Amino acid sequence: MSAPLLLWVILLHWATGGGFVLGGRTWQHCTDLRPLDILSEVVPADRLARGMRVFQVQGVRGFQLAASRPHALGFPASRLFIHCDRFPEEFSIIVTLRVLSVPAKRNEYVFTLMAEESPSVLVGLCYAPDKLHFLFWSQERTGGWQTRVTFPNVSLSDNQWHTLILAVSGQSFSLTVDCSIPKDVVVETPFPASLSVKRASFYLGNRRRRKGVFTGLLRQLVLLPGADATPRICTAMNFKVATLSVPAVLQDLPLKPASNEVLKYPYETDTKVTLGSRPPCTKQEKAQFWFNTSQRGLYLCNGSAWISMLEELMLTPARENIWCRAAAVKQRLDYVEEYQNLVTNSETMGVEVFTIPKVGLFAATANRYTPPGSAIYKWTDGKFVPYQNIPTYQAQSWKYFTIGKKIFLAVANFEQNDRGQEFSVIYKWSRKKKKFITYQRITTHSARDWEAFVIEGEAFLAVVNHREGNNHNIDSVIYRWNPRTGLFETNQTIPTSGAYDWEFFTIGPYSFLAVANTFNGTSTKIYSHIYIWLSGSFQLFQSILTFGAADWEVFHIGDRVFLAVANSHSYDSGMPAPSNFYAINSSIYELNITAQMFVKFQDLLTYSALDWEFFSVGDDSFLVVANSFDGFTFSVNSIIYRWQGYEGFVAAHHLPTVGCRDWEAFHTAEGSYLLYSSAKEPLSKVLKLKTT
Repeated sequence: MSAPLLLWVILLHWATGGGFVLGGRTWQHCTDLRPLDILSEVVPADRLARGMRVFQVQGVRGFQLAASRPHALGFPASRLFIHCDRFPEEFSIIVTLRVLSVPAKRNEYVFTLMAEESPSVLVGLCYAPDKLHFLFWSQERTGGWQTRVTFPNVSLSDNQWHTLILAVSGQSFSLTVDCSIPKDVVVETPFPASLSVKRASFYLGNRRRRKGVFTGLLRQLVLLPGADATPRICTAMNFKVATLSVPAVLQDLPLKPASNEVLKYPYETDTKVTLGSRPPCTKQEKAQFWFNTSQRGLYLCNGSAWISMLEELMLTPARENIWCRAAAVKQRLDYVEEYQNLVTNSETMGVEVFTIPKVGLFAATANRYTPPGSAIYKWTDGKFVPYQNIPTYQAQSWKYFTIGKKIFLAVANFEQNDRGQEFSVIYKWSRKKKKFITYQRITTHSARDWEAFVIEGEAFLAVVNHREGNNHNIDSVIYRWNPRTGLFETNQTIPTSGAYDWEFFTIGPYSFLAVANTFNGTSTKIYSHIYIWLSGSFQLFQSILTFGAADWEVFHIGDRVFLAVANSHSYDSGMPAPSNFYAINSSIYELNITAQMFVKFQDLLTYSALDWEFFSVGDDSFLVVANSFDGFTFSVNSIIYRWQGYEGFVAAHHLPTVGCRDWEAFHTAEGSYLLYSSAKEPLSKVLKLKTT
């Protein structure tokens, strides 16, 4: 054959999809990086495979697999590997599951890949109590060898949803659970570079036997060749059910049957209402509602188009109330007006607004002087009126919290009492006396703040100790509620520096506690810290440089998580004095899920800022800052910033305040309000948000 003719034959073979074959592999197609949805292959388009049922738990759907027909839950590997008969050399496996309690010494298989007429597992994933095993068949030794890679201390048997990402590359194996810190394992035997899947089949939840069938719920099982899927998965806020590909029957909108027959699958069939921008309207969304949040319109999908329900409801007077609730006029903040001058016992360092069920709305002010101490006010006929006085000692803040049916109010006292004792007090609401009574005294050191929170069903109370004598570098304490004794007991101490504030928050399955460190004895330019709850205690997660930090405020806008710090002043005994200690940027940080840390989002010029408060009006989000001193006067404007998307927060309203120390937003049947406390005069103010 002549050379030109030979070249033409080769090019023809290439053009018709043949590709070049090297070592028995068609490399053109073996580099396909599309996600391979193993779970969807078992689910036909119009029905479930035998041995599968759909259940919804915690608002999430998953498959339950039966042990009686393991073969029915399998399919040939060739259905996934259409152009290539080799398992990828590098890949990720993404699994979303809900594990039930697994008996000791028992393995349950999530999936296996097995060759015909062979009991050996080519590739598999199985779960044992507190362990996860990844299995693969290696042919480095004569006759082949089963290799098991074990990830210890993987606890999934908590009846919760979890998403696992297993990334494999050579001898390196990495497991990420719910987008947490990866567990890395390096083994001697690498994953094979050329594992044949000819005449092999995938089996869902079993290894082709009844023994070891997965007894939990399975929502997602995806193979992603050639890539670590962690950056693609760990972008959603709900890490436990983050998805790459989920079968249609498990997605949020239920599938409608082709005819008028009843739904085939036993999952919940609540009426679904989609919020936000216009979603698709197809046969799958037929009979579903869409609420247009921007125009306050309600629409019904007829299978091809969204039909406005306005005309329908207007023609039906009996439904008028339904329409009024669904399509209320969109509220927007127009301006702020002074509503009430609240005369306080003395200057107010902090205020806490709270509601006692079936009793009413209250505000507790933390007042400077003893006597007369601090006061609790009750909202009566549209105003706060005095309700109860409590002896306090230069009180800094109050914290309202509940444990079961018990209602508590804790005060942070800054000074000693008349007997020279220094403690802060927890008060308990007496349903009989209709007032707060002393419950527990806790020794503190110039306490500034309390923070109450619950982790894994247990109640905690954290106090910020500001200083002991002239020493600002002391421990702040986290207390755990003992249900047996009915008291708070020391659980953990954390070193702090002249700290002012605790802020607790959760992101997905994780709990965080941020401390605002203010002064270390020589400088206010110090690091404040964010701690994460791991293995029964708080551990350092991230440190952020702050300048006399007085407050942290966490808030959410859509799926985004922000953390704002109020910087009060810049002072360093070893540095030249700035032109103004108090005119300083306060900063807003945003959580970067990929980097697993907060990164600076925006700086805002503030004047000895002591507090941030986040609130919403209609669809709009706002931040108000407590500016207290500009270096010359305490009569300084505090500012309401409006969220403007790409522009960040933009100043919208300038509010005259005097020594502003704290802001609280609250709502009643009459409207929305802001309450600010003054640390320089015995007068706080209630402002009403006027909307249009």
